[in-house]
Amino acid sequence: MLVYIHSAKCIGIQAVPVTVEVNITLGVGIHLVGLADAAVKESLLRTVTALQAKGFHIPGRKIVINLAPADLHKQGSGYDIPIALGIIAASEQRPMPGLGKYLIMGELGLDGSVRPVSGALPMVELAMSQGFKGCILPESSALEAADYTDTLIFGVKTLDDVLQILAEEDDVTHLLILNTECYGSALQEPLSPPGSYMDFADIIGQTGARRGVEIASAGQHNVLLLGAPGSGKSSIAKALAGILPPMSLEESAITSKIYSVAGRSSGRPGLLRRRPFRAPHISASKAAMLGGGSGENILPGEVSLATNGVLFLDEFCEAPKSTLEALRAPLEDRKVTISRLKAKIEYPASFMLVAASNPCPCGYYGEGERCTCTPGQRQAYLSKLSGPIMDRIDIQLLCRPVETSALIRGQKAEPSEAIAMRVLKAREIQRERFAGTGIFTNSEMDSRLLERFCPLDTPCKELLEQIINRLGLSARAYTRIIKIARTIADLEGSPQIQPTHLAEASSYRFLDRRNILDL
Repeated sequence: MLVYIHSAKCIGIQAVPVTVEVNITLGVGIHLVGLADAAVKESLLRTVTALQAKGFHIPGRKIVINLAPADLHKQGSGYDIPIALGIIAASEQRPMPGLGKYLIMGELGLDGSVRPVSGALPMVELAMSQGFKGCILPESSALEAADYTDTLIFGVKTLDDVLQILAEEDDVTHLLILNTECYGSALQEPLSPPGSYMDFADIIGQTGARRGVEIASAGQHNVLLLGAPGSGKSSIAKALAGILPPMSLEESAITSKIYSVAGRSSGRPGLLRRRPFRAPHISASKAAMLGGGSGENILPGEVSLATNGVLFLDEFCEAPKSTLEALRAPLEDRKVTISRLKAKIEYPASFMLVAASNPCPCGYYGEGERCTCTPGQRQAYLSKLSGPIMDRIDIQLLCRPVETSALIRGQKAEPSEAIAMRVLKAREIQRERFAGTGIFTNSEMDSRLLERFCPLDTPCKELLEQIINRLGLSARAYTRIIKIARTIADLEGSPQIQPTHLAEASSYRFLDRRNILDL
């Protein structure tokens, strides 16, 4: 008897259908075909043991299992349940009238328990687009898709739960993920540990850097913090995460799918709402930053995991130059393409880069006589910040050490809550402006959208021409100044860009207009 079970495979953040075909005929042995990797081939022994543990027998005939399409590589342990169901149905040991109505994935334990798989969100979206009645997934995997209420999503713990759903005899509403005990307990978990974000009120001084970070947060602009050790660069970067607004539904869906494919679920039900804040160590390899893996098993890297959030790179100039230069394409294209001999995968990479660095190897250049570096050492240190990389950093901020008197007085500054309200208001203006365009913030505008949403009057054009000629900026820096000016106007609630906005925007490119050795 030939049976079909519907499953899926993730390519990037999209899922494609995979059909598990099981046929039992005269002969001997179990044969698995369809370009399966080692993990899938090992599933046969695991699946047979689980079936026997649940009281099913393995027919003493030839069992052929095909994973179609046969020219697509299959990897992972998520095909365990479809294979087990195929053997049960093909040997007619249990009636399952609902077998063809659901997309089914899950790993089996030797006792018949079900373990989680990655990529649940893309699979649920595939099931909805293909017209399936619903999805049957491991309970912890189904939690990721709890916000998808337009289809039936079952969270199962054992193979018996799957069989009960497919039998279509009993009421199985208690297995819907929204009705499970796991869903209720996950909702009660705190969103984040108390005090996980530093408050701007606790950062003394650095008025200019605070203003620059606020603008960067409002428009998702890339920012570089340059200053001596102890000047507050890392504190400002960490406080920045506390003023970012929650993600919109569209942003949340994109980021959540990346984490789902990477197997990095938050453990909470539904889509991710808090923007990611990734802070990899400077020793991270190029593959860790961009993503990679063997064969077709290519996982997203830090630039993709930071999508719609922040990628914080501390000690920026200490990172390998090859890693820094690898950020060029993601910063410009807002995506990363990973090519291997057998696969080519594209992941979103629309993130806000926050980089922090010292101005020289000893870190104290510009602070009186404390610097012990030669001019050649200083120049070589900052030479890692190549022209193409600096072109892609919108806002450059200089952090001076806080004066002793200010530290002693400890005067509180404006709290993060007040700044976050202004940032949220600016983001809402941008969300309305870019509705239907596929982007969410000013930094993502291309030349066509820039011309449409950032028209400049004659005084603005004349001022911008003077700025470009005086600083000798590139065409990319020219467009980025306009984008920053648009964000400054949004923070002030101004419908049009004014000359004052352009003047402030250009002031954040001090590395372009002066010799770094004259800081």
